[in-house]
Amino acid sequence: MNSEFTIAVHSLVLLAHLSDHMATSEQIACNVSTHSARIRKVMGFLRKGGYVRTKEGIGGGFILDCDPDKVTLAEIYRLTSQGSLKPNWCSGDISKPCVVASNMEKVMDSFFGDAERQMEAYFEQHTISSVLRRISELGESFDHIRVDQWIMNTPAIPAKE
Repeated sequence: MNSEFTIAVHSLVLLAHLSDHMATSEQIACNVSTHSARIRKVMGFLRKGGYVRTKEGIGGGFILDCDPDKVTLAEIYRLTSQGSLKPNWCSGDISKPCVVASNMEKVMDSFFGDAERQMEAYFEQHTISSVLRRISELGESFDHIRVDQWIMNTPAIPAKE
């Protein structure tokens, strides 16, 4: 699995938490702890998928454009990472006379395909909202945090128009 899935889920959960506010790629990157270029790449997938909207220019950024109660982690996995569970290389060689060497890749492909389907079925049971709920259960209430100060030394997040 690649990190784009985790970045996408983190970004959507953050935007769901901010609900009626935009966040720039720099603000999201600071929260995710990655470079803003990686955020822009992932947010491009999410925008094309209809999960976020963008506003360019001063006061611009990203805002959630979906219902976080209905967006499943499986949807986001399929958008960002489907097929990435299987390694790029597998041992063995179909041209070898050994039954193990000549069949290992086919068998392992089957295992990885089955595992990915099971993982997607598990992710189907979880939504962006359920991730946010789990996060809030782990720590203090979010109620005391002022949304316009959620990132230290970052400009206030402009309100949605």
